[in-house]
Amino acid sequence: MDAGPADLDRLAAAVAASARYRHVCPDLVRSIGACELGRRRSLKQAIKATKDRLHQAAGAYVERRTDYAAHLAALRQAAETGEREPFLQACAQAMASHTSSRERLPILGQFYATTLAGLSPLRSVLDVACGLNPLALPWLPLAAGAAYYAYDIYEDMMAFVSEFLRLAGMAGEARAVDVIAHCPARHVDLALLLKAIPCLERIDAAAGAHLLDTIAADHLLVSFPVRSLCGVAKGMPQSYEAHFVELIAGRGWAVRRFQFASELAFLVSR
Repeated sequence: MDAGPADLDRLAAAVAASARYRHVCPDLVRSIGACELGRRRSLKQAIKATKDRLHQAAGAYVERRTDYAAHLAALRQAAETGEREPFLQACAQAMASHTSSRERLPILGQFYATTLAGLSPLRSVLDVACGLNPLALPWLPLAAGAAYYAYDIYEDMMAFVSEFLRLAGMAGEARAVDVIAHCPARHVDLALLLKAIPCLERIDAAAGAHLLDTIAADHLLVSFPVRSLCGVAKGMPQSYEAHFVELIAGRGWAVRRFQFASELAFLVSR
C-alpha cells in the first residue's frame, strides 16, 4: 500500500492498544510497521503482520500476565533474609515466567560453570535481547563491583530488571531498546546472546551478523535452542550450528562448543 506517516502512526497505536504488545519498545514497532506497510495491501493486513513478527521474535516467550510487582516483592523479601539460597529460589521463580529462561533453569548452574570456566572474574557483562536472564547473575563469576547492562524490547520487563539490579547491588542498567537498530557499543568483558539470534533474525535476516560485528566484547557467549517451543527437535542443533559457523567464518575467533540437554552454546573469544 502507498502508506504515509499517518498510517504508521495508526499502526503503532493499534499495536500499542494490544495487551500483549503495549509494552514493546515503540521504535521497534514503528520499524517493523514501516516495513509491513510497504508490503501489505491494507493497514489492517500490516497491523496483523507486525503483530505476527513481534510474536515470532519475542511474544511467544513471555507469559501474558507476568506479575512483576509480585516477583519483585518476593525478591526483596528473600534479600532481606541475607541468605543466598532464598534469593536464588526467588530469582528462579521469576525466571520461570519467561519461556527461554525457564528452559535453562534445570541446567543453570552447569551452564555458566561450564561455559565460563577459566574466565577471570567478569567486571562487565552485556546481555542483549536478555529476557529475564539478568536474574541469573548470582550464578555468574562476577568480580566485586561488576556492572551488568541488560537490553530487551519490553519496557515493563526492563523496568523490573532495573529494580532487580538495584536490589542486587549491581551497577549498570536495564533499558528497553531496539537492539538491532541501536545495539549498545560499550566495551565489556562478556556479552551474552542467549537464544537471541534466531529471534532477532525473524525481524531482520542480517541481525545475527550485524550484532556479532557491532558488539564490543572480549568474549561472547552465544546460544541456540535445541528444540522448538512445542518440544520438537527437527534437526535444530545441526541447523543452528551450521548457521553459526557461517556467521563467524573468516573472523579468526577462538570458539568453544558446549552441548546441553536444552541448549547449544558457543564461547567466542577475540
